[in-house]
Amino acid sequence: MKEIFPPQPAAGLAHRRLCLAVDVEQYSRLDTLTQSVVQCDLVRMLDEAAVLTGLDRAAWTRQPQGDLEFAVLPEATPEDAVLDSFVHHLVVRLRERNARPPAQRVRLRMAVDIGMVADAALGHAGPAPVAVARYVNAPQLKAVLATLTAADLAVLVSDRLYQDVVRSGRRNLAPEQYVQAHVRVKEFGGYGWVRVPGHAPDDVRSAMAEPEPESSSDVGVSSGTALSQYVHQGAAVGRDVVGGLTVGLPVSPPPADSGPAR
Repeated sequence: MKEIFPPQPAAGLAHRRLCLAVDVEQYSRLDTLTQSVVQCDLVRMLDEAAVLTGLDRAAWTRQPQGDLEFAVLPEATPEDAVLDSFVHHLVVRLRERNARPPAQRVRLRMAVDIGMVADAALGHAGPAPVAVARYVNAPQLKAVLATLTAADLAVLVSDRLYQDVVRSGRRNLAPEQYVQAHVRVKEFGGYGWVRVPGHAPDDVRSAMAEPEPESSSDVGVSSGTALSQYVHQGAAVGRDVVGGLTVGLPVSPPPADSGPAR
């Protein structure tokens, strides 16, 4: 009997790269034929937006997933061009496409982060790919699209990218147009910044629904404990409101009436 060996990790060190995910809102409600058309349109619009921005899509490492494309961009990619020109051209392509009857309207959620990325057997490993996958499914992005029905695109950038790039004073990035959001999806928790092109930040802020806290059975802690979690080097890291730091699942706090022995 031939011995079967598990796949070996792909060679290569982790590098700091820009990661981007774009997901089609309410894709599962479409029939099979329409899903196929929407997938083709999504790829075409991303291609066109990249060309108009001066980005080489052929150099992107892409992982298509039906209604979603995840991509790792080359190291030399200018982050401000992605957050400004690429987003602008994508909005224009969406508007033009959705104005053509009888096309099924396409609305997108987009997430962008920057961080360490390594090649892996099933694609990529590292905190940035994990964060982008969670950010693109943020309840806040879904809430703003549900409320701001004229919007075709909602964008969320990580706090790291916002602080390093958006607030750097580079022309056209307009940090005042972003609204902070605390995102919790599955075991992940972290801060990001939401922008909806064409909509005022006050409208975005009022449209964002506060996500429901996870039950104690999901996170292994008392439901009264406020946590902020993120992924660091493959481990879930949580910080409570008083500054305690835990790696993995946090330890449940003592009962509220406990105190020093008398």
